Amino acid sequence: MALTKTTVRSSPGSRYIVQTEASATADNAVAGTSGTLLQADIDNTGNLSAVYLKLYNNASPTVGTTAPEWVFKCPAQVRRIFSCVPGSTFATNLSMACVTNGGTAGTVSPANPVIVRLLLNV
Repeated sequence: MALTKTTVRSSPGSRYIVQTEASATADNAVAGTSGTLLQADIDNTGNLSAVYLKLYNNASPTVGTTAPEWVFKCPAQVRRIFSCVPGSTFATNLSMACVTNGGTAGTVSPANPVIVRLLLNV
């Protein structure tokens, strides 16, 4: 996986997270602390089926068992940007996974890479 973290200056958010190969394997504690989710950008243009971005208010969730705080559905072959204005807080940390079925139980990775970008205020 290729996960990057960037400090953002002069922006509504202070941290920009990019995962170029989001999958059912959780990216744990991507925020590094508590904070606010401002935007979730899901690029599912490479897949023929919908994907679900699961975000956890948990530093180390178990995908398929831990209930996600948020689930964003992105249809097949499109890019969707979800804005959370004025922001949605997470108290512990933020972890993420991307799967092909929604709900807590989904554990199957997308067939092709999904790019996820998160804008956070931490």
